[in-house]
Amino acid sequence: MSNTETDPAALRCGASVDDSRPVEEPRVAVLSARDVPLGGPRAMHVRRTLPQRARTLIGAWCFADHYGPVDAAAVGGMDVPPHPHIGLQTVSWLFSGEIEHRDTLGTHALIRPGEMNLMTGGYGIAHSEVSTPDTAVIHGVQLWVALPEADRDAARDFQHYVPEPVRLQGAEAKVFLGSLAGSASPVRTFTPLLGAEIVLDPHAAVTLTVDPAFEHGLLVDSGDVRLIDTVLRPAELGYVPSGSDTLTVVNDSETAARTILLGGPPFEEEIVMWWNFIGRSHEDIVKARADWQAGSDRFGEVEGYSGRRLPAPALPNAVITPRGNPPRR
Repeated sequence: MSNTETDPAALRCGASVDDSRPVEEPRVAVLSARDVPLGGPRAMHVRRTLPQRARTLIGAWCFADHYGPVDAAAVGGMDVPPHPHIGLQTVSWLFSGEIEHRDTLGTHALIRPGEMNLMTGGYGIAHSEVSTPDTAVIHGVQLWVALPEADRDAARDFQHYVPEPVRLQGAEAKVFLGSLAGSASPVRTFTPLLGAEIVLDPHAAVTLTVDPAFEHGLLVDSGDVRLIDTVLRPAELGYVPSGSDTLTVVNDSETAARTILLGGPPFEEEIVMWWNFIGRSHEDIVKARADWQAGSDRFGEVEGYSGRRLPAPALPNAVITPRGNPPRR
């Protein structure tokens, strides 16, 4: 699912500012989600934890929407018309339901639970997402990855991967990007990344060996979970700065707890985010929007979608101003 807000915020995002003073950063920062309606009287609502004022990136992960479980019949299913992307990769991961993906590469694929679809926007791509008629409940996450400057105009690409579950003592992991617990994903990314679904048994604890160069975020889908020594409740995202080589996760619930673990080295570049675009300047966004509205070949055509493409919202009445992760203190 992509960002179909009719009045998206314009953000300029970057790495934390280092004031060179000795600092002591908390082990875990709790990021609460905000509720975002995606438009229309029966539109789905999503819980967005990235970006926000407290933190705009975790590694190159720059956008995290968590949605459902939603009765598909009650909202009329998911139907996102063809819309554009630049400068990013989209990562789609479902817990339940089934979504049909079409893009301007000619890809026609299904997104199913436990199967990852990764699409590279680069210089420009467009795609549509429609839940299938058999979908009763829609539930999952939509994640974006910012492309580094050297690769932000990369060619369009689409990758599909089904990770094998890895059984740990008290938990099961499905590693869809990067490596964890002896499982490694073959999916290509432009910066080092970690992405995994981890389901913990009731009252189970697991200690994960992680890359100390990575900062990490743990998004809780269900259950009350302790990350290191901090309690996270459903829809909350716990952030851990780089420097830790292990993460201990404990399920305090009577039932299984499901989480998504994200990670990557701090992303040092400044980026601008607006609607479905990631650029480096306000002018990048203006140009991409104009190209989409004009039907430019930059984005191509999505074949097989029965309906009109999604028009771009109006641009903000001001130049996008800098906004990044807060200074450490």
